[in-house]
Amino acid sequence: MIDLSVLTEKASLVAKEAGAYLRQQQLTFDRSVVELKSMNALVSDVDRSTEELIVKRLTEIFPEAGFLTEEETTTQATDSQYTWVIDPLDGTTNFVHGLPIFSVSIALLKEEWPVMGIVYEVGMDECFTAYEGGGAYLNGKRINVTSSERLEDTLLATGFPYYNFSKLQGFQNTLAHMYQHTRGVRRIGTAAVDLAYTACGRFDGYFEYGLSPWDVAAGVVLVREAGGIVTNFADKNVPVAAESIIAANKSIHPLVYTIIEQNIG
Repeated sequence: MIDLSVLTEKASLVAKEAGAYLRQQQLTFDRSVVELKSMNALVSDVDRSTEELIVKRLTEIFPEAGFLTEEETTTQATDSQYTWVIDPLDGTTNFVHGLPIFSVSIALLKEEWPVMGIVYEVGMDECFTAYEGGGAYLNGKRINVTSSERLEDTLLATGFPYYNFSKLQGFQNTLAHMYQHTRGVRRIGTAAVDLAYTACGRFDGYFEYGLSPWDVAAGVVLVREAGGIVTNFADKNVPVAAESIIAANKSIHPLVYTIIEQNIG
């Protein structure tokens, strides 16, 4: 039986170490070495080297667990019920262009259910942590989702599709509604941070489609442990495996879901 509180503390140190490495690398980063992994999806040697660092450190603290990683730098397979889900650099485009908003995301799944999440927002030196039943924290202080009840009082976050445009018109219609019925919609370029900011109340909610498990796994735990609701666009409680997500407090979530259901289906 693992102690999630102890494991979270150790894994957060790994996230901070990786973040310090990224911070240093951005100072001298050469944009010409960037590769195009897929349409609008950038990757660099920094993504890969950071992931290798994280995998090495997590293996040291919990060798029984397997890995699901964005850059596939490890092929470690295991029969363990636990799996690390890692995004070494969420917000690669921001990083490449010198923007200060990017993050390290580390989650732990138990039989495909997220039980621990860490998002380290490098530019602000903010470490968001949570584990199942333990609450959510920012730099050691308890955080909670907002208590907003009306859409008109909310600030929402989203991400623009960058390769899957099958729902584009419905997504545009959803945004048009949000422009007119909220305090605004923000797109900062890292799903992990969007979820962390929703967990701590900076955003009242977040929605996006075209996602992968490593984009959201850690943030899902943060929002749930901060008192929020997380589903996919079909209002099903399977956001880590799904390609879409809605995260918000208990009052705002159904309002956002209804608008998405009407426009995207």
